[in-house]
Amino acid sequence: MYLPPLFEETRIEVLAVLIHEHPLATLVTQNDAGLVANHIPMEFDPAPAPFGVLRAHVARANPVWRETQAGSEVLVIFQGPSTYVTPSWYETKKETGKVVPTWNYVVVHARGQLVVRDDPLWLRAFLEKLTDRHESGRAVPWKVGDAPEDFIQSQLRAIVGIEIPLTALTGKWKMSQNRPPADRAGVIRGLRERGGPSDAQIADGVRRSGRD
Repeated sequence: MYLPPLFEETRIEVLAVLIHEHPLATLVTQNDAGLVANHIPMEFDPAPAPFGVLRAHVARANPVWRETQAGSEVLVIFQGPSTYVTPSWYETKKETGKVVPTWNYVVVHARGQLVVRDDPLWLRAFLEKLTDRHESGRAVPWKVGDAPEDFIQSQLRAIVGIEIPLTALTGKWKMSQNRPPADRAGVIRGLRERGGPSDAQIADGVRRSGRD
């Protein structure tokens, strides 16, 4: 992706938080017919260093685990909060009028090679971990073991695990870093007043990314 140094985020711990909070990823692979995109929730493990590994599962009927070209690099995209920024919030609009709209957003790109884990023991352990994480906020969390064992075994036969040891992990935090302090202050005020679904998160991001 296009990544001006001003917007680059390299801290693995920061990238890991974004992945944890927005686990539904776009997995981009290459098969003999061309590029393929699948949307899959993923788990990030920071070990081994420096970039860690992603894990997920797909339906056995999904050809991605069979048709991805051996040895080819795959791209995994995690999209964080994003929002439209109007130039009307900029102090520069009053001063010169030389302003245009933009979009602030957060995204992480991960790269590596896809490894297939067609192993029921691996899958069972992974699914229990995945379920426990996403059920943890409930008063009475659902457990894999709550379902009949024969049903769970049939479900395990219908899926395949995938693992992506990462060779690169890149973050882009576009948070008005290229605007002067007065414009950034206007963006923060405007976002908080508008109050859209991602506006508060982006406003906090703009505040934290201030260079003054």
